[in-house]
Amino acid sequence: MRVRDLLAPGAPRLRLLAAEDELDRQVSGVMTTDLHDPGRYLHGGELVLTGMLWRTAPEDSERFVRTIVAGGAVALAAGEAEVGPVPEDLVEACRRHRMPLLAVPDDIAFGSVVEYIGRQVSADRAADLAALVDRHRVLVSAAGGGGLDAVLDLLGGDLDLDCWVLAPTGRVVAGPADHLSREDRDQLVRAHLAAQRQRRRPPHRARLASGAYSLLPASGTPEADSPLADWVLAVAGDVTEWTPKRQQLAENLARLVAAERTRRDEGRRLRRRIADEVLALLQRDADPAELTRALNASTAMAARYEHIEPPEAEAERSWLVASCEGTGLPEGVVRAVLEEALTDATDRALVAGTGTGAVVVCPAPGGAVPADALRELLAPLEAGLGSEGRITVGVSAPAQEAGGLRGALEEARHARRIAAARVGRVCVAGPEELASHVLLLAAVPDEVRRAFRSRLLDKVIGYDIEHQADLVRTLEAFLRSDGSWTRCAAQLHVHVNTLRYRIGRIEELTGRDLSRLEDRVDFYLALELA
Repeated sequence: MRVRDLLAPGAPRLRLLAAEDELDRQVSGVMTTDLHDPGRYLHGGELVLTGMLWRTAPEDSERFVRTIVAGGAVALAAGEAEVGPVPEDLVEACRRHRMPLLAVPDDIAFGSVVEYIGRQVSADRAADLAALVDRHRVLVSAAGGGGLDAVLDLLGGDLDLDCWVLAPTGRVVAGPADHLSREDRDQLVRAHLAAQRQRRRPPHRARLASGAYSLLPASGTPEADSPLADWVLAVAGDVTEWTPKRQQLAENLARLVAAERTRRDEGRRLRRRIADEVLALLQRDADPAELTRALNASTAMAARYEHIEPPEAEAERSWLVASCEGTGLPEGVVRAVLEEALTDATDRALVAGTGTGAVVVCPAPGGAVPADALRELLAPLEAGLGSEGRITVGVSAPAQEAGGLRGALEEARHARRIAAARVGRVCVAGPEELASHVLLLAAVPDEVRRAFRSRLLDKVIGYDIEHQADLVRTLEAFLRSDGSWTRCAAQLHVHVNTLRYRIGRIEELTGRDLSRLEDRVDFYLALELA
C-alpha cells in the first residue's frame, strides 16, 4: 500500500499535516514506538506510529524526525490521545525533512491503524504473520510484557509454532511455560550460553529428548553487553530447514524480543537510580530515616509503574542484602544478571551496580532469596563463563528495619569472601556460614592470608614435591582425627611408627609442635586457606 491509502475512504480517520507531495511512498509495515531513538529498529519502508511520549521539549521533534528519516521510515503518524494535538514543532520538522505526517485522533486506536495496514500489505497468512511481527517489533513498548505473550500465542495458534523467550537463568519471560520443563529450559540456556561464549553464529541448535530447538539471542541495551545478560528466543524446530519466509519470521521475532528487552531495560532506569542511592546511603552510614525514605520511594515507584501491590510501611519490614562480584566479566553484567534472576523471586529487589559487581537489597522474609535458592537460580550461567570467569555471591541474614541494613551489607560482604575462597564458577555463601572460623579468614586481606599460608606450609609442600613424602595429606588426616595416632594411621593405611615419623618431619620443617593446640589450629587454618 501507499501512504495516500491511509487517507482513502474506509481507512481510519487520519489527518494529513505535512509533506502532501510525498504520499506515493510505499508502506511495507508499521513500527509502534515511543523510544527516543527508534532508528536502530527500522529496516526501511515503515510507517512510524507514536504517542509522542518521547517529546519533552520542542527541540526533541527535530531529533526524532531526523532519526526515523535516517532509518528509512516513509511516514509518521502521531497519536493525540496521550499528549493532545500534534505540536507545531513536529509539523515543521516533518516539512523540513519531507516526511509525511498524519495525526491520529484521540478516538482512533493504534490497533485499528495497525490492522488496516496489515490487511493491505499482507499477501498470504504466513507472510501476514511475518509482517505482523516485523511491524510490531516495538509494539510492546505500549503493551508491556504481555505484548510478547500475545505475539507468541498468535504464532502458536496460527502456525503451530511454539516459541519461548528465556532469561539466561532459564526463567520464562514469555511463551507457554507449561510446554517446556525446567530441565529443558536449563539445557537450552546452557547450550545458548556455551555457543555464544564460543562465538558461534546464530541460530544455535540444540537437540533435547523433547525434540530439536533453535536459539536466537535477543540483546538489550549495551550497558551490559554480554550473553550472560541477554534474553534468548527458543523456537521449536530447526529454523535452518525452514522456508525463507518462515526463517524471516524467526529473525523478525528475535528483533521484536530485543526491542522489548530494551524497553524493559529503559523502564528500569529509575529503579536503578534509587538502588544506587540506597547503596550510597549505606556506604556513608546515613541516618536510617534517609534510608527509609529511599525505600519508600522504591515501593511507591513499584506500585505506580510496575503495578506491584504495596506492602506494609518499609520501616516495619525486614530486609535482605546480597553482595556480588564478577571476575573476568565486563562492568554491568552482574547487575543485569541479578535483575533477571530476581524478577520472579521478588519484584521489589533493588540492584545497585558496583562496577563489575552489584549489591542487592530486597524485602524479607516474604521476598527473601536464601543462598541455596540463589545458587540454583544462577547455576545455568556457568556455561557462559570463560576459563577466568566467576560469579561469587554472599547473602546476609534478614535485617530488622532500615537501621540494620549497614550491618547486613557488611555481613553479605564477608559471606561473599567465603564464596570467593571456594572452587567453582558460581559460588554462593549464606549467613549460616558466618558463625564459622571461615568468617575470620574471609575478613583477612589477601596478602596476609598468602603470607600466613606460605609461612606454615611452603617447606612441607616443597619436601613433598622433592621426596614424594605425602606430608600434607598426612597433616590433614592427623588434624581430622583430632590428633589420634591410631585413628589417623588406620585412615592412612600406614603403621603408627610411620605416622609418627611423618609428623616428626613436619615439626622439624616448620618448627611447630603438633601436640600443642595453638599449633594445630594454625595448621588447620593454613590448610583451609590452601
